[in-house]
Amino acid sequence: MLRDPSTKYRPFPPVDLPNRQWPSRTITTAPRWLSTDLRDGNQALIDPMDAEKKTRFFDLLVKVGLKEIEVGFPSAGATEFDFISGLVQSGRIPDDVVIQVLTQSRRDLIETSFASLKGARQAIVHLYNAVSPAWRQIVFGMDRAQVKAIAIEGAKVVRDEAAKQPDVAWQFEYSPETFSTAELDFSLEVCAAVMDVLRPTPANPIIFNLPATVECATPNIYADQIEWFGRNIPNRDSVVISLHTHNDRGTGVAAAELGMMAGADRVEGCLLGNGERTGNCDLVTVALNMYTQGVDPRLDLSDIDGVVNTVNYCTNIPVHPRTPYAGDLVFTAFSGSHQDAIKKGFAAQGQRNDDLWQVPYLPIDPADLGRSYEAVIRVNSQSGKGGVAWVIEQDKGLKLPKRLQADFSRHVQAMADETSRELNAADIWSRFEATYLPGDADRFVLRDYEESGSSGQRLFVGRVAIDGEDRSISGRGNGIISSVIAALGETTGPLLDVVDYSEHAIGHGADAQAAAYVECRAPDGRTVFGVGLDTDIATASVRAVLSAANRV
Repeated sequence: MLRDPSTKYRPFPPVDLPNRQWPSRTITTAPRWLSTDLRDGNQALIDPMDAEKKTRFFDLLVKVGLKEIEVGFPSAGATEFDFISGLVQSGRIPDDVVIQVLTQSRRDLIETSFASLKGARQAIVHLYNAVSPAWRQIVFGMDRAQVKAIAIEGAKVVRDEAAKQPDVAWQFEYSPETFSTAELDFSLEVCAAVMDVLRPTPANPIIFNLPATVECATPNIYADQIEWFGRNIPNRDSVVISLHTHNDRGTGVAAAELGMMAGADRVEGCLLGNGERTGNCDLVTVALNMYTQGVDPRLDLSDIDGVVNTVNYCTNIPVHPRTPYAGDLVFTAFSGSHQDAIKKGFAAQGQRNDDLWQVPYLPIDPADLGRSYEAVIRVNSQSGKGGVAWVIEQDKGLKLPKRLQADFSRHVQAMADETSRELNAADIWSRFEATYLPGDADRFVLRDYEESGSSGQRLFVGRVAIDGEDRSISGRGNGIISSVIAALGETTGPLLDVVDYSEHAIGHGADAQAAAYVECRAPDGRTVFGVGLDTDIATASVRAVLSAANRV
């Protein structure tokens, strides 16, 4: 190996594009989308999809809202041909969906492709041949004129084959394959020659797909290439510029976004970025990036888990938990500071009078993708009080006071340290019950009680198990809480000084429970907390005081 491998490589040359316009543009409308999952995605699999999986995947693409779907490479073999032909004959293709097939620029392959589409209402035939110097010189041993002649001859065969099936609404697509590494002037020359053969019109334009077959430079270079092509292609109103980015440098999505800003009309890619080598452009990410900017992508991704499950089943490729939008953990916060910010964001969201989404760390509302809020905050040893409080609120409806949150988080932290694992809602609730909610093993256990008297002179008479022995206790105060504390003080219980009290309903209607929280100062100066739950708010308050007494 060389001591410095970088000496083997040369930087990709910039595009001479004075007064480029794309950097000042934004994406304001959805492009035409084309899914290549059943062709480019399928040919990248170790075990290609069988007919059952391809059919299931096709149905998913239709459900998501894809209107253009590249269904295969019919000349690749009987399996591909039979699937495409069967799809056409089955009536499974909705009237508003156009299927597309891919073919190299060879007469026999083109003829086979048209044969697979016999009986279709409408279809796109996608013709391609590689045009870049490396392919011309190394793969084919041809010069420019010979490569251009391949494209022209293929276009003529496409034209003639289409004429044999006049009942089909044909559209044509041509790719100067390896466009991203080819000379721009030559790509333009070849595309113009194909136009001369196929004679597109504004009513029936040709699709020029400009693939980053191998991602060779930063996304801005690709955007320059797209804008240059759009400026110079003749009869631009008869041309649809389509993007097909790959992810070799990890910027396939960015290249597609900048390419749209540079004037492209159409984006090709795969759901969740499957495809050769490092994958194709991820259509889910591009679409939902638009969604977060207030632009309707015109794709339905409201059941993101259903999309993930189907793609995983059909491709046998798991989706990484950090995959944008679709991963299991992308809406999940473990860090205490993140959890606190998210919790406050949700609280503020609930108090606002508009639908504008503004929650820290969540660029998109998980509910818009069919995700529940329960998984937004998960608890481990890094989590803070906000995260713990969120889980309790989402799981049980308890809105813990801020200082109680801090008190309980210490117990959860200790539990996380002991177990060295993520804590689920059941773990957290179990620790909460053991810490704050009265149980039969506690020193003070409420059996029954009565209260009487006017406001300011309340009498509490209760039957309470103290150290396992049922006893009758009583006390007076200006309210239920002070009278319970007085009753405890006149027996064996500690005197408690109430620092704070709060309560709220859990749920709605006649069956709603009440939650009561007390913060007390014990005789030795310690702060203790008590929690009470009951269908009656007064009883919940009594239980909360006894809970605090038990903690002393």
